[in-house]
Amino acid sequence: MSGRADGGSGGGGSNWGARMRVLVVKTSSLGDVVHTLPAVTDAAAAIPGIRFDWVVEEAFAEIPAWHPAVERVIPIALRRWRKDWKVAFDSGEIRAFSQDLRQSSYDLIIDAQGLLFKSALVAMLAKGPRAGYDRSSARDPWAAPTYKRRFTISREQHAIARVRQLFAKALDYALSDSDPNYGLATKKKDPAQAGAAPYLVFLHGTTWPSKHWFEYRWSELIKLATQQGFAIHLPWGGDSEKARAERLAATDPSAQILPKMNLLELAQELRGAAGVVGLDSGLSHLAAALDVPGVTLYGPTHTALTGVLGQHHCNLMTDYSCAPCLKKICDHADQAGESAACFNSLPPETVWQALVDQMSGAAA
Repeated sequence: MSGRADGGSGGGGSNWGARMRVLVVKTSSLGDVVHTLPAVTDAAAAIPGIRFDWVVEEAFAEIPAWHPAVERVIPIALRRWRKDWKVAFDSGEIRAFSQDLRQSSYDLIIDAQGLLFKSALVAMLAKGPRAGYDRSSARDPWAAPTYKRRFTISREQHAIARVRQLFAKALDYALSDSDPNYGLATKKKDPAQAGAAPYLVFLHGTTWPSKHWFEYRWSELIKLATQQGFAIHLPWGGDSEKARAERLAATDPSAQILPKMNLLELAQELRGAAGVVGLDSGLSHLAAALDVPGVTLYGPTHTALTGVLGQHHCNLMTDYSCAPCLKKICDHADQAGESAACFNSLPPETVWQALVDQMSGAAA
């Protein structure tokens, strides 16, 4: 095995043999999991025959399985276990996970998360040498001492670039300057019936209250889209998202609330869409990874480190003096407690034109 610890570089061509087996530890969130896919694509192209297993949070276990270089997905339930560790231990679920993880010995274990409790300790349960970020590069510096091989990867760059560089150094291959290739292999949704309107998916849900676009803006965007002959599909997760979808659907007969979907079903729905508009959320990253033309709206957060990247995707940033503030609740004097005030600078007409441009570019 070649490559130097603590910032050692690869780049000279990998010395790994065929049928190398690597374990990836990247458990969550949805966006973080999607961000890791291009690194797997890079490695598969650089090292013929390499195969990956992947430890991932159970809610996102479908996604790694869509990549052709991933052979086995090992679900973990950290989010659920944290609610009651005693129950998780007593039930034998944690023991069963550990036994499952240790079924194989790995040529290398890559902790692509860099967090002591969420990933590094999980990686320590597996059999094989461990690699990850060094203390200056990891999100949690306490994770670094658990790795046999540690690499310096600048934090002042996009998350996708960071993971791609980590894989290239850990596996000792030259990293190309190509655009990210997510490598997803989901089944294309069956074409719409003849005469049916093309549809757009509006991803109106996200996490922080400040990341939400105003509902009346969504309603205005729905009207702009339906006037051009598009149907609007509105997915939802929890009860609050379903209630919002119902309110938005009530504003236009061409807006349709989708049934509750798992990730595979939602991915197929996205793949069949003419375009997508979303907020700063994992589903927006997934849409771009599936190469669906789209637009993502950013207010209190910025795009430099975790923005959506896709061939036919653009990010619209708000134009406001205090943005991006990185605050979960907007405390602007005239907007406190509601969607972030900065979103006033992103009218539906701007969003619609950006989406039209992306769809036109994809069709060219």
